[in-house]
This record gives sequence, C-alpha cells and structure tokens, in this order.
Amino acid sequence: MRSLVTIQKVKAVTPILNSDFLESVHVLGWKCVVKKGEFKVGDLGVYFEVDSFLPLEPRYEFLRSSSFRDNVDNGQGFRIKTAKMRGELSQGLLLPLQTFPELEGLNEGDDVTEKLGVKKWYISETSSAGGTIIGDRPYGIPASDEIRIQSAPELIEALRGKPYYITTKMDGTSGIVYYIDGKIGCCSRNKEIKEEADALYWRPVYKYGLKEKLAHYKKNIVLTGEICGPAIQKNRLRLSEHEWYVFDVQDWDSGEYFPYEDAVKFCMDLGLPIVPLEERGGEFAYSLEELLEKAKGKYPSGLDKEGIVVRYATSPKSISFKVLNNDALLKEKG
Repeated sequence: MRSLVTIQKVKAVTPILNSDFLESVHVLGWKCVVKKGEFKVGDLGVYFEVDSFLPLEPRYEFLRSSSFRDNVDNGQGFRIKTAKMRGELSQGLLLPLQTFPELEGLNEGDDVTEKLGVKKWYISETSSAGGTIIGDRPYGIPASDEIRIQSAPELIEALRGKPYYITTKMDGTSGIVYYIDGKIGCCSRNKEIKEEADALYWRPVYKYGLKEKLAHYKKNIVLTGEICGPAIQKNRLRLSEHEWYVFDVQDWDSGEYFPYEDAVKFCMDLGLPIVPLEERGGEFAYSLEELLEKAKGKYPSGLDKEGIVVRYATSPKSISFKVLNNDALLKEKG
C-alpha cells in the first residue's frame, strides 16, 4: 500500500500576504495552507498527501464543502487535491497530531495510512474497452508508480552529481507486456488482461508484432509503457489513435532494469516508441524549485503536460521520481 498518510515534522512556517487567518507550513518537500498559529517549527502533524481519500468521519467534516466525493469508483469520502488559497499553492492536508489519540506513541515518518482508513483516490483512466480481466497482475511483475519528489526530497541529494536523464510524463494509462518462458501476456497497472484483438492493453502486441519479435529475442523480458490516445484520461496529446510509449525495460531473470541507452537501443531494434527525452546530463544539479519549474510546459498539442520523470541513467530504478506540473494539477477536475 502506498504511504499516503504519515507523521511529519513542520520544517518552516511562512506568512501569506493579505491573510490574517492563514499561513503556509513546509512538510517534506510540500507546502500546505493551515490556520494561522496552528503549527510552529518542529511540531509533529499528520500529513495527508495529494490524492488521499479520507473516510467519512467527524474529524474531516470541515472538508465537506470543498472535498466531498461520491462515485462508483471510490464510494463516499473526502478527496485531497492540489489547490490555491489566497494565491498560495497548497498540496496536501496537515492536521495536529493531538487530533488523533489513536496515534499516540508513534514517531516522525511513521506510515498511518491503513490505521486511519485512508485510500488512494482513483481516477478512471480509460473509458474504452480495456479488456477482460482474468486475474491480478502476475506475482513479481512490478507496477509502475513513481514517487512524487516532494514526498522523498532526499532523492535529489542521492542523485546529485550523478548522470541522469529526464523524460516527459505522458498522459495515459500504464500498459505492461511480458514474455516469460515462452508465454506473452498483458496487464493494466494491477490486473492481467485476456488476449482479445480489441482489448486496449493488447494493442501494443498486435500493433508492433511483439509475439514474433519477443519470441525471436529469446529472453524473458517485461516492458512497461504508457498507452495514450482517444478515451484515455484527457488525451492531452490529442492523438487520433492509440500509441504506447515504453519507459521501463526489465530483464526478468536478473530483475535488473536496462540502463537508459540500452533501453533505447532495445526499443529501436523492436521498432517501439519510447517516452520523449527532455534532457540528459553527466552531473545532476537541480533543486526542488528548479524541478517544479521544469515540470511545467506543454505537449505538442498545446495542452499542459503532466510533468516529468527523472532517473539515474546508469541504474534507472535505483533513483527515480516524478515531478508533476502544478499548472495541470490546479486545472484537474473531480
């Protein structure tokens, strides 16, 4: 389960211009708008990340007018999302630790997601025929869910001075193709999909002839990419047909992921598109603020891009994180 709710220490408190009742607190790499005087530097609070979905209970009723949601995918509860308050960006919710007596004795960094009954807000990624589910994603095949850099700012220092690459975060749904011991299969983020010619998650296999190509390759391999196009998310790329942009190539037997150059060569050899490269460098030197600015921008369609993904070039999964475009987050509906 993703760590959506943790106990965190307030690192800084800054005023908000023209506000007598609100101020901004800094938690991890995030900023949250809170009541003035509610926190001071060093205080512990319960931090709910963006996309946390809080259960219905009296402690959260103050969120009802702005955050209550009721739909078939999520049920009833309160969704935490990026917002602007008095011109200040607020990403997440911080509440005083003393509001939660059941958390007494816990410490900074402790994950309390399950204890508080919080789930991840689910946005239906596709309205097209994804395919018939035949089970969970096979054991050992990893899901793709990059951590947001504000939740792990220490990764910036871990990458500093190392070779890196930055790719565009595509607006779509994660699609996995695997070839293991002579069997080819396809998965959504969490489920295995039956082979059907019109199933969305099988389209990369048919479009690029992957049955034949992967059999010829003669190695166990797992490919993960973003399926983009009509009826998927908002189709910000404005594609007229579905496309698959590979971002992970994994050697199944060793468990290792291909370094960037090897992944590019593999995809070129198989005729597969790869996620667009924005930048490569020999020594990573960005700050959090610079990364947030770099995540802004547009797709070729002219619409806001979702953000960027930053990785260690030599060992892509050892240091890897996403930086989302706050301009796009503020426009998000639902």
